[in-house]
Amino acid sequence: MKAVILAAGRGHRLGEYTEDRPKCLVEIDGETLLVRQIDALSAAGASSIAVVSGWCGEKFEGRGITRFHNANWAQSTMVESLHCAQEWLCCDDVLVSYGDIIYAPEAARQLARAQAPIAITYDPHWQDLWERRFVDPFEDAERFRLNTDGSVAEIGGRADTSADATGQYMGLLKLTPHGWAEIERARGELPGEEAAALDMTGLLSRVVRAGRVPVTAIATPGPWCEFDHPHDLAVGADIVREIDALRRISSDRKM
Repeated sequence: MKAVILAAGRGHRLGEYTEDRPKCLVEIDGETLLVRQIDALSAAGASSIAVVSGWCGEKFEGRGITRFHNANWAQSTMVESLHCAQEWLCCDDVLVSYGDIIYAPEAARQLARAQAPIAITYDPHWQDLWERRFVDPFEDAERFRLNTDGSVAEIGGRADTSADATGQYMGLLKLTPHGWAEIERARGELPGEEAAALDMTGLLSRVVRAGRVPVTAIATPGPWCEFDHPHDLAVGADIVREIDALRRISSDRKM
């Protein structure tokens, strides 16, 4: 199994913190998001890890990590960045992580164990985290509902009430070659301009609506965090310490 970290975007909303670096190279409590992600993905069994670069892509040189480059990063979405790693996605099971999140190794392990062409992690207790990040937790919440079999029924678009969002997608997913083929098929069914503008939840929504391959949802209550705004750095620092404490406990149990 391999892993790909999507890190091409500029991260404008983080302001000065990303003026000279990608978001995944921002440090939280002494370590970059990238290092923390590599640790979690490696713990989940990823034998090879790559990053898809864009903004300040040269910052990844000399870090000993495989790099795919999205030369059109400024005019494209995360979906196009994912496509840059197609030589891995077409041939191997791949864990895919957004570059601006942190999560406990167990979240990646749970996802790695999923026996499904397309699987995503979601937080069923998302409001606890969103209330720490936003005055109004629905300011940034997206619609997310499940079928009775645990597959995704709806993903993406603004959520206005708790009934619209039984969880929140975390930006961590797993694709098998079969799952990747369905992703490419769903994207290829759109005209060029629409395909180019498609974001990740929009793409997953198209897969769900097509109904050919289910999108399996893995409940992962945390700790985890997304870094979109400067105030997320303080929230994230607390969560990093929670993750580090869990890792120490896990390490002690193995001794």
